[in-house]
Amino acid sequence: MEGIYMKHPNSSIFINLLMTTKNLYFFAQGERNCIIMKFDYKTMAISSLESLMEKWERFFQEYCKDKIESAALLYPEKKSLVLDYWDIDKYDAELGEYLLEKPYTAIFTAEEALKRIDVAGEAPPLHFRVKNLPETRKIEIRDLRAIHLGKFISVSGLVKKVTEVRPKLQDAAFQCRRCGAIIKVPQEENVLTEPAECYADQGGCGRKSSFKLLTDKSEFIDSQKIELQESPEGLRGGAQPMRLVIYLEDDLVGDVVPGDRITVNGILRVQARRTGKLKLTEFNKVMDAVSIEIKDQAFEEIAISEEDEKKIKEVSKDPMLYEKIRNSIAPTIYGLEMEKEALALQLFGGVPKTMPDGTRIRGDIHILLVGDPGTAKSQLLRYISQLAPRSIYTSGKSSSAAGLTASAVRSDEFGEGRWTLEAGALVLADMGIACVDELDKMSPKDRDALHQAMEQQEISIAKAGINATLKSRCALLGAANPKFGRFDEYAPIADQINIPPALLSRFDLIFPLTDKPDREKDEALATHILEVHKYGEMLSHEKGLEIDKIKPVFDPEFLRKYIAYAKRNVFPVLTEEAMEKIREYYVEMRARAKETVPFTPRQLEAFVRIAEASARMRLSNVVTAEDAERAIKIVEYYLRKVGIEREMGEFNIDIITTGITKTQKDKMRIITDIIREICKETDAPAPLEEIVARAEDEGIDKATVEKLISKMRKEGIIFEPKHGKFRLTSE
Repeated sequence: MEGIYMKHPNSSIFINLLMTTKNLYFFAQGERNCIIMKFDYKTMAISSLESLMEKWERFFQEYCKDKIESAALLYPEKKSLVLDYWDIDKYDAELGEYLLEKPYTAIFTAEEALKRIDVAGEAPPLHFRVKNLPETRKIEIRDLRAIHLGKFISVSGLVKKVTEVRPKLQDAAFQCRRCGAIIKVPQEENVLTEPAECYADQGGCGRKSSFKLLTDKSEFIDSQKIELQESPEGLRGGAQPMRLVIYLEDDLVGDVVPGDRITVNGILRVQARRTGKLKLTEFNKVMDAVSIEIKDQAFEEIAISEEDEKKIKEVSKDPMLYEKIRNSIAPTIYGLEMEKEALALQLFGGVPKTMPDGTRIRGDIHILLVGDPGTAKSQLLRYISQLAPRSIYTSGKSSSAAGLTASAVRSDEFGEGRWTLEAGALVLADMGIACVDELDKMSPKDRDALHQAMEQQEISIAKAGINATLKSRCALLGAANPKFGRFDEYAPIADQINIPPALLSRFDLIFPLTDKPDREKDEALATHILEVHKYGEMLSHEKGLEIDKIKPVFDPEFLRKYIAYAKRNVFPVLTEEAMEKIREYYVEMRARAKETVPFTPRQLEAFVRIAEASARMRLSNVVTAEDAERAIKIVEYYLRKVGIEREMGEFNIDIITTGITKTQKDKMRIITDIIREICKETDAPAPLEEIVARAEDEGIDKATVEKLISKMRKEGIIFEPKHGKFRLTSE
């Protein structure tokens, strides 16, 4: 019986090749359960290993000499030779097919052949990595089956969890405590394996003994484990995203972070499962990564054919384009034309900019829907999440440990009890839209993290020794319910929802959806809802029936492609006319206001983002005056709903940014003066009764005083050293 001892190319598993008279067996000694792979002797023999190495060597000499020299010169900074699969297939189709079917053997022989390529008198141990596998080898995570085990395949998704990079023992050196001989033992994945005896064939005494691990003489390799989750845009109908654990080694580690969208080319294998000491017959699927392709281009997951592109360009020239796209958004929901138009613009978004000093200006449009029960907020969110090429739908109330942003979590199963980074909804929706229902019910931790996520579009994690910054370049579409059940148009919005003003101010648009009795509107709404139900019943029983009333002008699949094409190829620039239109409106409105501030620079940026989205919707690379007018119309509509000082009839952005109206501010100033006077007169905190009495003399009723006192305490203007008695914090 002949034998060859070889190392598994992408892990610490060592494989023993034993050739009998009929068959060749592969014994994976590194596994807790010895995996035996049997090959036909005619297909694979010891001599054919040498011929396979020779094939690889010829290929490297003829096609890859320059690449090998470049990689060798950069060694150890660069440790891999990365090749395109089709280069191998073009050279030798049989060799390419063998790589796909028998990747462990193919990669091992390729790396052995690489060692024979002499580069400037050296042959550094380069890894052999292959990317861009055939379409037939690109498998969805949920479609992985037993037939894929041991095959070279490609899976795509987004990174959900990442462990820290750890050194893994690859080849352990033990010293015999009896004779002092050093014995080498290849290691399995998780549990340290000691020699059964002091092996005589390695110069030992041949007896059973105790051993000491010599870390300085042992070989270690960097290792990392990641969890890959199916991309959300590929899921429909509320399907649960499937996940796959992937092992990375050496120069593959440390390059990916949670939220990254990647394609992993690797070898699927099994991992033993246990219940206590019992070994189960069911195994876990895991993958050994051979190469990783990080997707930088947005929306490349959406396949757009030449026919699609032709239709997209034709549709973009339609003079009724804006109305048709607006009417394609949730056609079963009655009315809300302006809100739907804003949501359509959010789908396209503005253009992000990176300035020479490194400052990044976001292009994504953040929208908040606040409204009464039954105004279809959640339905709108769900529709947008299905329409956007990249999207995540979640709830602020039922978020996981990672919440809406990201967190460091302890994972007993995945991270072996160590801290791992886990991405939340805003990270997973990177380059897309995060639809968050019940935003007002999110945890305080997420609320604090949202400030950075919405403006800087990144999330910083500093916990348990993990310091990381994750990208969250997504638009946020949120829905919130008023505290007291129904929205009051005459009360400041900050008083009505459980979201602090500092966070509210980061939304470009806020739309209150109210449900007020109105005979004409109620009749039209009732008719629409009843017709939708009637047509729905007809559709479910009469196959092939099409009803224009509830059918979107553009079907969702085409609209997804249209949006992806626009975001991938169109980057509008402001014209002088558009800039002048926005500048004139901004300056004029601020100059017209007497005692309020109608706009801040934040609203000015919102004008630009919405105007860019308007241009992008019609696939135009220039923002015209008409786009600027559309942006002004939408922002003005939103401010008339939530940002107007009712007593004065003027816009006041402070209502949103601070939650305090001009009238309230004047009354708070009077109360502040009263408290100051009382404290000066009595040299003691001001009693509430005395404050109320003096305020009533100034025309402020008791209920208003108590409400403003509570607000002033929250704002930190006053404090309560004794129950019912107040002082100013600034004195």
